[in-house]
Amino acid sequence: MKSEAKQILEAVKSGALSVDDALLKLKMEPYEDIGFAKVDLHRGIRQGIPEVIYGAGKTPEQMIAIAETMKQNGQERILITRLLPETAEKMKERYPLSYFAEAKIAVIGDFPEPDGIGTIVVATGGTSDIPVAEEAALTAEMLGNQVTRLYDVGVAGIHRLLSHKDVLMSASVVIAIAGMEGALASVIGGLADCPVIAVPTSIGYGASFGGLSALLSMLNSCASGVSVVNIDNGFGAGYLAGMINHMEGKK
Repeated sequence: MKSEAKQILEAVKSGALSVDDALLKLKMEPYEDIGFAKVDLHRGIRQGIPEVIYGAGKTPEQMIAIAETMKQNGQERILITRLLPETAEKMKERYPLSYFAEAKIAVIGDFPEPDGIGTIVVATGGTSDIPVAEEAALTAEMLGNQVTRLYDVGVAGIHRLLSHKDVLMSASVVIAIAGMEGALASVIGGLADCPVIAVPTSIGYGASFGGLSALLSMLNSCASGVSVVNIDNGFGAGYLAGMINHMEGKK
């Protein structure tokens, strides 16, 4: 998952790309205005990861136009999040895409080979948290990461989690996803020797306040090395975990 800018410079160094062609790539318009959207074409150069389409609230026609703009400008892999099944079916009439209904994620193009420094573990407190977990896992996989899934290992049966300590201890990043009281993140944070990204979910009974209780519990974790993203934000967790798993030393 090297940044596009670094790939361009390495291509010039190896002779695979001329200086003039490299300059042209870097001087391309940073975005394309298609009326209802301004498609960010330089995000891959700036951040190493191209723009992702957030599907909620967009029509199939809008997403097709955005995807077409991306493809015309060289983006072969496109990730679409929060995409409804009926919208995905309409898009399939134009693009051969893979749709993962549980995660509400669509992928145009293929998944890359993992090239991260280690493995990302995605753990859930319960089975009901799996849709958010799959959003995180598929996002991480789309960004070139090896992902191991540990589902339904919540603290109500702590032995289920402890039986996988070897998996947790070998991870480079752990994404801990839980609703209810959100205790899973603190427990994993106290076991793992790597960064833990906590994701509160909206799963729970009335007093969970749609995930607010889990969010506050995770924010107040006494375990060091735990960071927290927003309620049900599997995408954000998978994206951040992917960035951590691709960190390179900077001098």
